[in-house]
Amino acid sequence: FQTACNRLVITLGLSPSGVPASAGASRDAIGLRPTTEELLNECPRFRILVIGQSGVGKSTLINKTFGIEQASAEFFEPGKADIEKELISQQNDRFVLHDSKGFEPADGVNCDDVKLFIQSRKKRERIKEQLHAVWLCFRIPIPGHGDRLLEDGAETFLKEDTSVLQNIPTIVVFTKYDRLLTYMAMQTKADPDTAAKEYIQEHCFQPIQKFAKDVKLSYVAVSSNSGHEQGRNQLIKLTYEKVTETFGSRLGTPSPVSVVTLMAQRTLPHLKIEGSIVTLASSPNFPGYTIQECLRVIHADIVSVWNFHDPSGYLDSEPFRELMVNLVGTIDESATGSARLARSDTYNTVSEGTVPLVLLVPIILPFAAGLALAQWAYETYQRVNNVHRRFMAYIVDLIHVLEILFTLTSDDSEKKLTRRAIKVAFNAYHDSNMMRNAHAQIKDFDCKGPGRDVVLEKVISLVRMSRIDDVDLVRAVRNIPRSELERDEEWHTDDDGRQAH
Repeated sequence: FQTACNRLVITLGLSPSGVPASAGASRDAIGLRPTTEELLNECPRFRILVIGQSGVGKSTLINKTFGIEQASAEFFEPGKADIEKELISQQNDRFVLHDSKGFEPADGVNCDDVKLFIQSRKKRERIKEQLHAVWLCFRIPIPGHGDRLLEDGAETFLKEDTSVLQNIPTIVVFTKYDRLLTYMAMQTKADPDTAAKEYIQEHCFQPIQKFAKDVKLSYVAVSSNSGHEQGRNQLIKLTYEKVTETFGSRLGTPSPVSVVTLMAQRTLPHLKIEGSIVTLASSPNFPGYTIQECLRVIHADIVSVWNFHDPSGYLDSEPFRELMVNLVGTIDESATGSARLARSDTYNTVSEGTVPLVLLVPIILPFAAGLALAQWAYETYQRVNNVHRRFMAYIVDLIHVLEILFTLTSDDSEKKLTRRAIKVAFNAYHDSNMMRNAHAQIKDFDCKGPGRDVVLEKVISLVRMSRIDDVDLVRAVRNIPRSELERDEEWHTDDDGRQAH
């Protein structure tokens, strides 16, 4: 079926037409390629230039936005910056950072360096070598503290050189917003937040925009302190929107820059969900392939968008794929039989009055070790009744499991992903009202004929269904100690509880 979504033509091959059973064996599964593979070949990293003086808060902003650890030690050397140097973190290699130390007083040399660098990147033919976004970082001056918003060098750049920023997504980032809120509260303002926003608009952004003249700038006020995530969330959302506007989709295919921007950020799960939807835009048609081969491609695309720090490849492993396939099988009553363990045997359940849904040692999954995939997974996708329901369930289940995993690990996204964390997320979804509601809707879904837009629309509505609607699930996830997720363990255990390799 096909539908247009934000100028993207989304195609999923769910044709009911018959194909001989031997057709799957005659086709080369290597011909199926994940959409993200092609997109990442064209643009493997989100390239961003961050400009700001030492002490403005660049390193902490990068840490929290892209889910890496100690960017200050890894990237930033006080007082030094080589704007040409590509800074790439092993904990998140989906972005590349260029750092400028800002514009020190009367630092005309650095102004020239920044201008020449931006001009050079504009001339690059390959999109992966172009500059995708610029963050201009300024510390908010507190009234009465002798702070200056702009040093002489910054004023010079804004007056004379901002024309080079045209057609490059540029956001002015005002840092240390918590200090301004504290000041406004001490001034006994009735609404410190509103007073702070008015101050930033009048005394911070308007002077900068006046200097910049015709260059279209946007701004966000941020703080790195706990409890002030809204500003960072707004920064990521605004950056993505401006990148998409600048590098939009071409000829019905998603923009590789937009997709890699979604991949790089580790702040907003709803953008990961949108990215998962977008990557279906160029999903191949699947005639003659087995369902298992088709799901492998869809799985690779969705996991790639979520971009966990998973150096061991657990999310792409066969045991995890098998878990997801067997979870889809629970839609059919005939498939549930002995496949699932009794709920009381799996883990502490999610119910009223209970705290963490964990945490046995090791955690026991609801499907037995060595459980063979259901026969339907080996069939060519045209030969299975209601095949669209199985595809719908796999996509919806996988995205929601990853969404829960993202929430579980968001505070420590720079740490290596463990199988224990994945198992907790899987079990949380498996025993939630969210899964039961999604499966019920998919099972009752009446598709008059594959190829209709209603199938895709149903998938989109289900993957956008917020886990916040499931109160028990939210409570359970929120109460899980993060330290419990750092210890790795095998996927399954023997009957006597020992870990099975």
